[in-house]
Amino acid sequence: MITSTSGSQVKGVIALRKKARERNARSLFVVEGPKMLFEAPPERVEKVYVSESFLKRYGNELSLRALPVETVSDSVLSAMSDTQTPQGAICLVKQYQYTAEDLLGGGQRAPLCMILENLQDPGNLGTIVRTAEGAGVTGILMSRDCVDIYNPKVIRSTMGSVYRMPFCYADDLHAVIREWKKKGVRVYAAHLKGELYHTGIDCCGPSAFLIGNEGNGLREDTAELADCLIRIPMEGKVESLNAAVASAVLMYEALRQRMARRSGD
Repeated sequence: MITSTSGSQVKGVIALRKKARERNARSLFVVEGPKMLFEAPPERVEKVYVSESFLKRYGNELSLRALPVETVSDSVLSAMSDTQTPQGAICLVKQYQYTAEDLLGGGQRAPLCMILENLQDPGNLGTIVRTAEGAGVTGILMSRDCVDIYNPKVIRSTMGSVYRMPFCYADDLHAVIREWKKKGVRVYAAHLKGELYHTGIDCCGPSAFLIGNEGNGLREDTAELADCLIRIPMEGKVESLNAAVASAVLMYEALRQRMARRSGD
């Protein structure tokens, strides 16, 4: 059992938790708690660190999954954790490697993608990933200046959807958008100057929604790549919605249309 915080393993976990550069160099990310641990694909689990109390409660399940487990003291687990009230388990998971092509869903259904530009809030990104899974989105494309999806705060907000929702960062976001448009993907940009309400577009075919930075919205040259600018109706003095909320409204409108289309077939 590890009882000291000065060891290389403990320092390594803390570095992974705090530094995106370290996560990328080692191609690993950190998840915490029983839900995130037991939803992780076993083949992607690099190492698991658990407290003695966690081991007593979940030891059989850990054994059945044949996971590589190391026991640590409560004080060490607390030092390794990103939360004020650790849940007894920390897991190192191998990063995913998707391509922009993977996000289109492989032809099994019409692509439905989210395109995020310069999104900075970890909670927003994590919520979008989680909501995207629920809404049937095929993939999430992000500009390189978006927040790191493997940031522990993002990971917690995904509630496990990070394991199942394809995503990738684009070095040249505009180039990928243009390529997708050549493949028949219709791109809608959420914008204050939207020409149509989000309910007035057809999302049943290959579609993608563009969402911009929380404070500044989309860059103009990015918005210009869209086939159509759309907006969500607003009453009162509200000009715009939180990025995650706006994304949810758009994704679920697309799901509503697609479900209505399927039920009518």
